[in-house]
This record gives sequence, structure tokens and C-alpha cells, in this order.
Amino acid sequence: MDIPALQYEPLVRAALAEDIGPGDITSILCIPAGTRAAAVMLAKQPGVIAGLAIAEMAFHLLDPGAVWSASLRDGARVGEGRTPLATITGDARALLTAERVALNFVQRLSGIATLTARYAALTAGTHARIADTRKTTPGLRMLEKYAVRTGGGFNHRLGLYDAVLIKDNHVKAAGSISNAVAAARAHIPHTMKIEVEAATLGMVQEALQVKADIILLDNMDTETMRRAVQVIAGRATSEASGNLTEARIAEVAATGVDILSIGALTHSAPALDISLDFGD
Repeated sequence: MDIPALQYEPLVRAALAEDIGPGDITSILCIPAGTRAAAVMLAKQPGVIAGLAIAEMAFHLLDPGAVWSASLRDGARVGEGRTPLATITGDARALLTAERVALNFVQRLSGIATLTARYAALTAGTHARIADTRKTTPGLRMLEKYAVRTGGGFNHRLGLYDAVLIKDNHVKAAGSISNAVAAARAHIPHTMKIEVEAATLGMVQEALQVKADIILLDNMDTETMRRAVQVIAGRATSEASGNLTEARIAEVAATGVDILSIGALTHSAPALDISLDFGD
């Protein structure tokens, strides 16, 4: 996993604290203290796996002596049937208490990786990249954007701080695209890019005139987008956004646009069906 553990450990601790509260009453009452157990994490539908290191941490935080033996790594594709992802051996109470939190993370992130992989496959034969947006679960953006990368996609800006993205409301408040870009360029470091949202070909022309680095083609129909890409002609990076359903991805990618940013990757991905099964 390419995220340092120190960055996601607080998220795992918070999730465990939320679920456990003052104690897992069922496991405490039903399982004798010191009981050992082994369990297998299983994927039960096709998809791309992501988040195994997070699941491992959930178990280790409750039982530092638990033994995690992974069968696959993040990015692995699983098919039909029951595919073992990892075996966990340790204190039975701890395994049961951590189970739901571990599964929630892996199911959520694997669902995002799986949906991203589906979208990416639809761009085959083009140079278009599939990218995410900031439409992420509050507090989980770092992990969800990791899942997008795991599924073969790319990350857009991580937050409001690492790129300038001038949208319609910024333009209205500033008075024009030109005003907004000039004000931003006067203050940003030379390493930061400026992106401008354009809903019409006229706005594309204005963004080009002020030398925007990236032009976001917002909610354009496919033919207008094709014309916009031709107008841009490589003078800026082109990005499509808005109404990019799976049914449209192939035709939009074929316009020659560079990036397709899709909020659904993180806000609408269904969880992958994954379970934890204890041995007899």
C-alpha cells in the first residue's frame, strides 16, 4: 500500500472506537477469554481488491499478536466463486470485534477499485485517463483516492489546496475567466497549475487566451466536446466532466480528450461482497 500507515491508522482507530464503544458485549459474553481462532477473508464476487493493509491493521490494533497471512495483494483481480484474500489467526474475541471494521474498509475500497477498473477498460484504444474528483466520503478521501489508483485510475487534485480550479461560481464572483485567472496567477507558485471550467466553446476560447493549463469541459454533449478538443489542439490539457456514465465513456474518450473525471467512482461505487469465515 502506497499510503504510510501513520496516515491511515487514525482512521482505523476511529472506526474501531465508533463500533466497539465501551465493549463488544456479544463476544465478551459468548467467547471464553483466551480462545484462539482462525478465519479466512473471502471475496465472493468478481472485482479488484483494495485495502487489505487497512484490514490487517484493524485486527492487529486489537490483537498485536494476530498472524495475518495474505493470499493476494491489493490490485489483484478476483473472479467468480469464493476467493481467499487472507487468513487471520489470533484471539477469537479480537477477531470478532475487528471483523466488521476490517470488512467495511476492504469492501468499500474494493468496490471503488472495481468500478474504476470498469471505467478504465472502456477507454481502451484511446489516450484518455480516468480520474476521480473530490466527491469522496468525508474523512476517507485519502483511502478512496488510493482505491482509484489501485483500480487503474488517476487522482485529480487532493483538495482545495494543491491546484487552482476556477469554476462557474468563481467566474461569476470574479467577473470573468480572465479576471479570475489573472488574480490567481499573480499569487500562486510557478509549480501550481490553473484549471478553468468551460461550459461553452466561447469559454474555451477565453480560457485559451489567458493560457489556462487545463480546461475542464463541463457537461458538454459529445459533439461539442469533440469540437472543443479540436479548438484546444494541445495548447492545454483537456478534461471532460459531468454526465460521464459507463454508456458514454467510450464515445467521450474517442473525442481525444485527455482526462475524464468521474465523481461516481467514489460517490456511487457499490461495495464488493467480502466476508470473514471462521473455521469449524
